[in-house]
Order: sequence, then structure tokens, then C-alpha cells
Amino acid sequence: MSDLRVAIRVRPGASRPGVGGAYDGPRGRALIVAVAARAVDGAATEAALTAVARALGVPRRSLSLVTGAASRDKLVAVTDPPADLPARLATLLAGS
Repeated sequence: MSDLRVAIRVRPGASRPGVGGAYDGPRGRALIVAVAARAVDGAATEAALTAVARALGVPRRSLSLVTGAASRDKLVAVTDPPADLPARLATLLAGS
């Protein structure tokens, strides 16, 4: 069982939720994830993980938070990623 690590930048309280675009963060190039949930009691983190799973086309149970529980910059592991996941991720990072 292998995993792929994905850096994300969460924007909580967004009026227009969505996944796409890149942010040069402390963990390298990060995928921008805007969620409507506020950063209270982990709600924004959970919403971000759900949004990333949906955008990448993988089950939510395949994603786990590696670091960044209390930060906008997070590192997420995708367990057993499909072979084309890097291409899907590249498309999202390009903002498409």
C-alpha cells in the first residue's frame, strides 16, 4: 500500500467554495482549497479533506491529515492513489 502526499492551502469561510489553483507555501506548491466552513473545531479541515477527495475523484476514506491540523497549510496523504492521480492533481494546480 503506497501513498501520495499532497500539500493544500485552506481558505476557510469562503463565499465561493472550490478546489483549484496553486499557492507557494511552506511545504512547496500547494493546492488551494476554499471551503465555506469556518476554522472552528476542525470543521474547515474536514470540509477541505472532503472537497479534495471529491476533486481528485477518490473516496474520502483514502485521505488522511499528516500535518497542519491548526494551520491553513496542510499536508494530506492519499492512500493507494490511482495511477492517474498526479495528472488530476496537476490539472487542479493549474486552476482548471
